[in-house]
Amino acid sequence: MRYSVHISRSAPSDRDFAHLTQNISRLHPGWFPQWGEIVSRGLRQELYTVEVRKTLKDPAPATGSAASEAGEIAGILPLIAMKSPLFGRHLIALPYVNVGGCFVPEGKEREEIETLLIDEAVRLAEELDVKYLELRHVREIAHPRLNFERRGKVLMELELPETSEALWKAVGPKVRNQIRKGEKAGLRAEWGGKEFLSEFYAVFAETMRNVGTPVYSRKLFEEIFEKLGEKAEICLVRTAEDRLVSAALLVHGREITEVPSAGTLRWGNALCANMFLYWNLLKHSIEARHAKVFDFGRSSIGCGTWQFKKQWGAQEVPVVWKYFVRRGTMDDVRPDNASYGLAIRIWKRLPVWFTKLIGPWIVRGIP
Repeated sequence: MRYSVHISRSAPSDRDFAHLTQNISRLHPGWFPQWGEIVSRGLRQELYTVEVRKTLKDPAPATGSAASEAGEIAGILPLIAMKSPLFGRHLIALPYVNVGGCFVPEGKEREEIETLLIDEAVRLAEELDVKYLELRHVREIAHPRLNFERRGKVLMELELPETSEALWKAVGPKVRNQIRKGEKAGLRAEWGGKEFLSEFYAVFAETMRNVGTPVYSRKLFEEIFEKLGEKAEICLVRTAEDRLVSAALLVHGREITEVPSAGTLRWGNALCANMFLYWNLLKHSIEARHAKVFDFGRSSIGCGTWQFKKQWGAQEVPVVWKYFVRRGTMDDVRPDNASYGLAIRIWKRLPVWFTKLIGPWIVRGIP
């Protein structure tokens, strides 16, 4: 069967590079329902990826679709054009989230469709004159124009038992002791939605400052709740004195719960507040959402966050990030690049209010 590839986007000016048109109906008004069908037959994380992309108005996506001769959607490749005065131009599938790239159902023509989509993505990267194209897959997808890859990161996923009692037995004595320490200190968890956003963002912004990373804008989280509704929740952890110490955002998909953003204030480490927080996230996912998988997010193998997730029993899901590099090297954008070391140390010393002001401007250009 022959396929054609279509890109829904507008031609950006240099001044307004990031604002590509986000209007799926420009591609074909009747095709949107088919997108949901394709995603639902793909990986679990892809449902969340597509839904969260709807919340990001700036930058907006250029989306490639492979269509059959009959006009049916056979695959999609959402792409985000990003521009930053600090990091240059990039074309990413997809930034901010763990899984992106080609969304193509299994079948004998899957490889052909993926090749067509990547062909068009490469042409778009050249047209927009980006430094590189990045595709975030969880399996090997070969293409002759992809000239670099990274395999050092993994997704950390925990298969959840049917009851929280079974999970309590499975996590082991060391983890249970730390959870009990938080309970004995009088910590308590509260659940809510958008009404908790201000308190969540205060904890999250300070946590990001402490690790030397620019924070996302509050507007992003507001739009997540606006678009996802009851699929998004916030958990707050308070002390016996009603001091806020930890907070997390959960997003619930089909039998899977993800924690895209979370934080604990430094003084809460002595109370094992972070362990108490995550125990309540897992318990709630089982009891209230009946989730079968908890996605802890992405980590580099062997790092501190990887070890934290591993102690809960999370298993590694390898990711394969592939690139079409047009200029420079991928070492230029690695966070462990020595040229960023001083900037990270300075960021950790900035007032939190100031990082909230300039962080969103910086992070919008970081994939």
